[in-house]
Amino acid sequence: MGEVFAGRYELIDPIGRGGVGAVWRAWDHRRRRYVAAKVLQQSDAHTLLRFVREQALRIEHPHVLAPASWAADDDKVLFTMDLVSGGSLAHVIGDYGPLPPRFVCLLLDQLLSGLSTVHAEGVVHRDIKPANILMEATGTGRPHLRLSDFGISMRKGEPRLTETNYVVGTPGYFAPEQMMGAEPDFPADLFAVGLVALYLLQGQKPDSQALVEHFAAHGTPSAPNGVPEPLWQVLAGLLQPDPHARFRTATGARKALTAAVEMLPEPGPDDEPVEVFDQIGPLPAGFGPDGPVTAPQQPEKPSPPPAAAPARPVVPGPGQQAYAPPPASMSETGSFHLAPPPGVSPPQQQAYAQPGFPQPPAAPFTPDAPPPYAVGAPDLSQAPTSGVPHDPVATRAYTAQQRQPPVPAPPVQHAAPHAPVRGTRPGPPPKVAAGVLVVALICFAVGIWALTRI
Repeated sequence: MGEVFAGRYELIDPIGRGGVGAVWRAWDHRRRRYVAAKVLQQSDAHTLLRFVREQALRIEHPHVLAPASWAADDDKVLFTMDLVSGGSLAHVIGDYGPLPPRFVCLLLDQLLSGLSTVHAEGVVHRDIKPANILMEATGTGRPHLRLSDFGISMRKGEPRLTETNYVVGTPGYFAPEQMMGAEPDFPADLFAVGLVALYLLQGQKPDSQALVEHFAAHGTPSAPNGVPEPLWQVLAGLLQPDPHARFRTATGARKALTAAVEMLPEPGPDDEPVEVFDQIGPLPAGFGPDGPVTAPQQPEKPSPPPAAAPARPVVPGPGQQAYAPPPASMSETGSFHLAPPPGVSPPQQQAYAQPGFPQPPAAPFTPDAPPPYAVGAPDLSQAPTSGVPHDPVATRAYTAQQRQPPVPAPPVQHAAPHAPVRGTRPGPPPKVAAGVLVVALICFAVGIWALTRI
């Protein structure tokens, strides 16, 4: 995998190099798509100011490739834009040489359309050339052009970053007034568009200085070889040395181009279609159409279930055979279910499920008997209870739930005999009885006395 810049952009492979930075194909981890990332190579104040100006440009147009976002990490900075894979106009000329006039007119119309939006924002590009005009990889379909690289662009009225009499741009595509140190203006961009059109029609870089000298000495020359006259009239309006005699706006030049295209001959059936190839190439190992490819994860081996806690041993009674408890099965949640023994009623099953009670004895295995869950198996809940072996030791802890008669406890042996307890007659104490008797006698005497007085 590549270097992850600022925790978001993963640099994959370099796809181009400019005057102040290298362009990388990168993967945007936040937006989940491939982008072109321009990484600044120098960190001096002059270059950083140009970087700030370029990344601050936000122009939405189908034929303009402006920065979309930016990031900084320590001493490095970058900004990103849409990934355009068809190369530049220089790649198309390298593949085909001179291009058909109608194909060139279509490219010029798209370039002037994007440039009109740039100028409407008050921005002068100042570096229009074939290498800065990118192409989408459309194959033999309709071409799609994108104007890019706004590294030295500036808004009209902003302070210049260069000294007086210092020209910034690409030699061969300068307007005459640029060479004389004039303030950047929109007609300078239109002069460069005319030179790009000659490059596409002739398949080689035009001699701008000789062309300007010819215009100055002899006026507008005749159409060069391979350039139709209607199209040349539009190009001559773009290439005038005097900026006041030149087209003033990209919109005006576009209208003139539309009228000239109507007078051009239709392409013949034998004309070879121009194909725009993918110039970036396939993704390196470790990356796919949907981003970085992660290695398939190996399925984890299931861990063995934990062993069940050993059941409490059951002490057999006299003359009885010891039984082993049934095996426990683990559920999906990690708990353990203990199967009740065959022939035990539901209350007994609840008693077995309570923790702390001994495990019930397992029924002896009978190979001829069908399993209790088989179709047609007898219902053990309806079987007579006499067929179930009874273990008083194993069931003593929960006999109260089964409502069985209690087992008499053996007599308790005392260390020494107790003294005999003397029996007493029921009734009140003697003192209380004597008092009651005296009161009764007094009441009787008073009654006799009352009778005698009548």
